[in-house]
Amino acid sequence: MFTPMNRIASVCVIVCLVFICGSAQKKRSPAQVKRNSSAPASATAPKQKAEKYVPGTVIDERLAVLRVEPSLYSIPLQRMRRGRTVLIYSSRAVDGVTFYFVAVPPDKRGWIQAEAVATAGRDGDDERLLKLVQASTGFEQIERTVLFLETFPDSPLRPAVLLYCGDLLEDAAQKLTFEAHKRLDKTEMEAAGAPVYSFFLNYAGLDRYRRLGIGFLFNRNTRYFHYDGGSWKELIARFPAAKEAVEAKKRLASLEESMR
Repeated sequence: MFTPMNRIASVCVIVCLVFICGSAQKKRSPAQVKRNSSAPASATAPKQKAEKYVPGTVIDERLAVLRVEPSLYSIPLQRMRRGRTVLIYSSRAVDGVTFYFVAVPPDKRGWIQAEAVATAGRDGDDERLLKLVQASTGFEQIERTVLFLETFPDSPLRPAVLLYCGDLLEDAAQKLTFEAHKRLDKTEMEAAGAPVYSFFLNYAGLDRYRRLGIGFLFNRNTRYFHYDGGSWKELIARFPAAKEAVEAKKRLASLEESMR
């Protein structure tokens, strides 16, 4: 039988237990505090189904600003270079401008203006990029031509672009020849003791082309560079019935003559 004193003691015990349990639930170990405070919110989110995306390529760095929100007034996160790969998840039109929500490997996400990107998954992008190629000049034009060939392997415009690419690069070879002769001093080359042609094939002006996978040949007798004809060879091999293939054969015959 409980006495008044027993009841008071019981109440005190219960109050103490409630206080202790509450404190234990709120208190975390230093390891927990450190882990939870440093981890981003997304890191602790439950795993979801794999999201579907379409790969795209940045073709116009002037518009390639990754933003927090789909708005030209939104905070910029990063400006992306030409040729950067993005993963397109969705799109949204805001104030007459279409934006893509994209992931930029390895770990950034945001919104980018649609015209900055080309993708084989959207009709008309190959034609749009070709127009941009034709409006470009210098090395930028060559870069965008290579981007076209990388982004649109099955475009109906590919034969024309392959022929055009080869012509651009043969013109570039002539400019490289002129620049190399201007910069490479004959006396210095002879004094170095290395074969003269090796100085030309090590010429720094070739580097940016080689990074794009573009090759040039060098005629040791004339000391002229020539495009190796890679795009013309692909044109003939993949599209033998195309009218551009006839012209490509003429270009290769001329190249063979120039290398004699």
